[in-house]
Amino acid sequence: MAKDGKVMLGHRIRRLRRELDLTQAQMAERLGLSPSYYNLIENNHRPVTARLLIKLSQAFDIEIHTFADTEESRLAGELTEVFADPLFREADIKRQDVREVAAVAPSLGEAVLELYHAYHEAHVAIRALSERVADRDKLQLLQTKAFPLEEVRDFFQANENHFPALEEAAEELWTKARLEAGELYRGLTEHLMQAHRIRVKRMPVDVMGHAIRRFDRHSHRLLLSELLSPQARVFHLAVQVGLLELEPLFRRIVETASLSTAEARGLARVGLANYFAGAVLLPYDTFIKAVRKHRYDIDLLQHRFDVTFEQIAHRLTTLQRPNARGVPFFMIRVDKAGNVSKRFSAAPLQFARFGGACPLWNVYDAFTMPGVLHTQLAEMPDGTLYFFMARSVTKPGGSHRAPPQRFALALGCEAHHAAQLVNADGLQLDNRDAAVPIGVNCRLCERLDCSQRAFPPLNHTLIVDQNLRGHSAFYFKPDPSP
Repeated sequence: MAKDGKVMLGHRIRRLRRELDLTQAQMAERLGLSPSYYNLIENNHRPVTARLLIKLSQAFDIEIHTFADTEESRLAGELTEVFADPLFREADIKRQDVREVAAVAPSLGEAVLELYHAYHEAHVAIRALSERVADRDKLQLLQTKAFPLEEVRDFFQANENHFPALEEAAEELWTKARLEAGELYRGLTEHLMQAHRIRVKRMPVDVMGHAIRRFDRHSHRLLLSELLSPQARVFHLAVQVGLLELEPLFRRIVETASLSTAEARGLARVGLANYFAGAVLLPYDTFIKAVRKHRYDIDLLQHRFDVTFEQIAHRLTTLQRPNARGVPFFMIRVDKAGNVSKRFSAAPLQFARFGGACPLWNVYDAFTMPGVLHTQLAEMPDGTLYFFMARSVTKPGGSHRAPPQRFALALGCEAHHAAQLVNADGLQLDNRDAAVPIGVNCRLCERLDCSQRAFPPLNHTLIVDQNLRGHSAFYFKPDPSP
């Protein structure tokens, strides 16, 4: 957060200290500061100077841009999306007003977001219930939080999708269970038997029903559906090991999140178990060395580690270890209706939280040519260039009456990182004329000449002229705000 032109980065420095497992006194000593002054910095009572940023970079071998303050821009972006709701059409809220709230009163801004989230969730619940009003039992849904998943996504985002304690636990499992590359299924199966007396058994779908993994505590059996691919079977073995051995660690991490419901806390623990499983399949040091050597060649990495495109993409978003960082990627998974089922980010790209996304984004092109990797250089309205890779992914249904699940997955980063990626070879990454102009969604996008526009944007008055029709149905008065 910027305050009176001064840079306040206490939250980021605190996160770094915790990742390094240092006390405030130890951190202060490494930086040549008094413990009391360091405490003021962590609590945003003192600014972070350029000299201190250099000390941080030298003392902990990290890049200075790691501390670029994105909290203010993130908050401003999310508030802008909220105020794009037609609910605020008459409020005349300017972009500068939003920026000032994010800079001067961030706590107020976060409270507005929380209030709007509650309103939006209640609104969606009421609409859904109105279609099934005869079923009175559904009314209890109004008394619960409709979207705990959003809370959990925000929790992972706040941690930049990186959990050092889980990375260490995955490395310890490799040593403890004597795991070997290419033999993970055998190694994890033997570990479950030797450490927990649990037998692993594949079961037919007519026995498993809709479940793909079921742990039976009474019979000490882990049952896996025959529908699971070999890669998915290994993943679920690692998930079960995490649930058995790391539950206290999961709870400690979740306790730091201040999640509001039991459902959200449960989802967070499952998400942490999935994170741990990904770290077991793709150990940090081994994986990042291969990633750098082969320039993020996802196809090659899939074969090298015997994992799926989606598993590789998700793991790439977690490579944020100090002194061994990868490209800061973001990942999003959508279905054909545009619903977002996964989003993870170590990058500052703003995702649409309410409503649809931009139809010009190549994630939707992935559905037109299944299995083909689509690349795109795109420019956001703020001028930032991004490089995107998108591919369709299919999860087989397993039978004639169970249709497969089809998704599109996009992986991307800021364009200035893309020279490290083999898939960006041949592209003019600094050529704005070659970039596709995209936005977060129509209500937030200021591109008035876009032929794909579905809704008018915030702060623009619609002009209706029956004698004029362009590529889009909308014409607008210019925005008078700065």
